[in-house]
Amino acid sequence: MPGVPGVIDRREALRRTALILAGVLAGCEARRTPAAAWRPRVLDPDQAELLATIAEHILPETDTPGARAVGVHRFIDAMVAESYGAEERHQFLTGLGGLDERARRARGRAFLACTAGEQIALLGELDRAADPFFRSLKELTLVGYYTSEPGATRELHHAPVPGRYDGCVPLAQIGRTWAV
Repeated sequence: MPGVPGVIDRREALRRTALILAGVLAGCEARRTPAAAWRPRVLDPDQAELLATIAEHILPETDTPGARAVGVHRFIDAMVAESYGAEERHQFLTGLGGLDERARRARGRAFLACTAGEQIALLGELDRAADPFFRSLKELTLVGYYTSEPGATRELHHAPVPGRYDGCVPLAQIGRTWAV
């Protein structure tokens, strides 16, 4: 529906799906590169570290690997390089810089120089304010995490060939949600 905020037509939905698929495939390649050999394509090393730290706060390590361990920052760098146009790429980098600048104004130092508690508080403020950049960063983090092997097989249970259907199973018996 042209002109209606938040509503997209079929063509736009297909375009976004194609971009996400291209980014997911590029992100898979980025995650396969050994850590010592990986070089960001869009981000500079400081931005990559900032992104990795933010992603880890969004999806921290628990009994499963966190966002940093599965290479979400690599995925996002590849996604921005492969799927974003020049203007979108500029907006992403501006948003990342804006987040760091917000930390400087609020805490008197760069985001990475803040304590973990201060970082989490700042991200919480952005989340409550529904900051558009932070929302898109959270979406990219989730896509990057749940398309990784640990995200799809350890965080979500994975059944390569679905078994029989049991419609009435107690939730305690199932545990986490399933990805197929």
